[in-house]
Amino acid sequence: MTDTGTHRPPGGLDEETRQMVVDTVHQLSKRLLTKKAVLEWDRDEIFPEAVIREMLSPEIGLQLLFVPEVYGGMGGGAMDCYVVTRETCKICLGVGTAFFAIQLGSDPIIVGGTDAQKEKWLGAVAEGNSLVAYAVTEPEAGSNLASFKTKADPITDESGTITGYRINGTKQFISTGGYADFVTVLAQTPEGPSFFVVEKGTPGFEQHKGEEKHGIRASNTSPLTFTDVVVPVENLIGGVPGKGLKQANQVFGYTRLMVAAMALGAGEAALEIAIPYAKERIQFGGPLCDKKGYTNKLIVPHWVNMKAATAYIESIARRLDSEDEDLQVEGSIAKLFTSEAANRTADDAIQALGGYGYICEFGVEKIKRDVKITCIYEGTSEIQQNIISTFRWKKTRKSKGAYYETIAQELEKSHAECNQAGCMTMAACARTLNRLIDFAHANRLTRHQQVMFALADTMTHVEVGDAMARSAVSPADAPTLAAARVFAASCARLVADKARLIVLGCQTIDAAAADEFLQSLELTTLDASCRGTIDDMDRIADHIFERAS
Repeated sequence: MTDTGTHRPPGGLDEETRQMVVDTVHQLSKRLLTKKAVLEWDRDEIFPEAVIREMLSPEIGLQLLFVPEVYGGMGGGAMDCYVVTRETCKICLGVGTAFFAIQLGSDPIIVGGTDAQKEKWLGAVAEGNSLVAYAVTEPEAGSNLASFKTKADPITDESGTITGYRINGTKQFISTGGYADFVTVLAQTPEGPSFFVVEKGTPGFEQHKGEEKHGIRASNTSPLTFTDVVVPVENLIGGVPGKGLKQANQVFGYTRLMVAAMALGAGEAALEIAIPYAKERIQFGGPLCDKKGYTNKLIVPHWVNMKAATAYIESIARRLDSEDEDLQVEGSIAKLFTSEAANRTADDAIQALGGYGYICEFGVEKIKRDVKITCIYEGTSEIQQNIISTFRWKKTRKSKGAYYETIAQELEKSHAECNQAGCMTMAACARTLNRLIDFAHANRLTRHQQVMFALADTMTHVEVGDAMARSAVSPADAPTLAAARVFAASCARLVADKARLIVLGCQTIDAAAADEFLQSLELTTLDASCRGTIDDMDRIADHIFERAS
């Protein structure tokens, strides 16, 4: 057996082929995934197995998108999978979760499988014969992969040669777990964590009843138990034990980017309900869309955040398709920002519809229940904050501040091209962040988890804002530029607030020294970036509702 690599291979379709797949998804919303059907599945908590399997059939073959060409797929890259995942989750995040589960369950094979394993298992996925699940999470371990307990004990013949493994343990919260034809399960071997393929019907492998859930009720989420489950050695992914965590870590950048895509689709779907409603709903003598207090509180900030999320996700997708890096921190940033922003978007969409937002048939309350899961699965928001703050703190210290200083300098170059995209505000935010990291490190504040969370939020908004500002420079249309300025202003306010929390939040810091450091940050300069924000938001509101005509 040969190990063919531990990276998800770069790839990509041409734009015409990608659009063809997107058009297929749009057609599904008119036939298989109608609004009526989606609402019924949600109401009755039905996993539409037959519909999901039809989506995999040769007539549709949506799963071909992420399967490498050599194994019968289309060889789509991160950008392609992001676009299609986003569009699917605009229709229903529960169905999108079921589709994503097949990608996720296939990933250990894609990045770590032998040629023979890929031929067999990815070939089965490409043929449309297999629902797949990714069995990693455990009842007690949760997001902490290092503490899982499922074991895989080697079975040897008389000569001492390993012929198979005996798996024992329990997995929890497994998407499509109750219906999967095979699962990729992480288990502890003597050499360390390893992935195995376990097929449905294997003696001792039990797929239990699905959990009753708050949201994504059209997906199946089931516990799995393994009691003396014997699998042949050929089912050890990669053929070499002990590589499971490495294989999992290599795809976190990709998988968490896909969760961000799912959240983005849901957030945009909420806006696509709230915006037409605001045009049609007459209150106090005119439509709600004419009332800027309404639009600038409940619509515009979320439209801006979805634009920022799009800019960042697409920048990372392009890198995944062109670089041989896992981009785990970038995946965490995308997931943290987009999932939290989409959750707030859905919440305010309910508010925007008033009483109607609370009624099932209008759809936004379902989106709110669905989108919350994106803040939880594939690592909670708090796990992402830990990853982001720890790795970026270390990178900043190792580079002696060059990491965020380089971002600031690139933003200044972009400002020279176009001075209307908030680039200088974002450059100031990046440099302030650099100084905050140094202050936290020098004063040993990184021992405080709340400080690390505050740094993570600041790092996330600076990096997303960087992508937003630089993407707005070209083609530099007025609404996108206004959105970039609004986001830069909101980022500046967040950086200033987090700076005050970090510097003043712990009494171990000398008060005079803390005050002196805060004054040296010149936070009033960041505060000044708010100048003209209301006017920009008014312009964005006009653009949104003109476009919705």
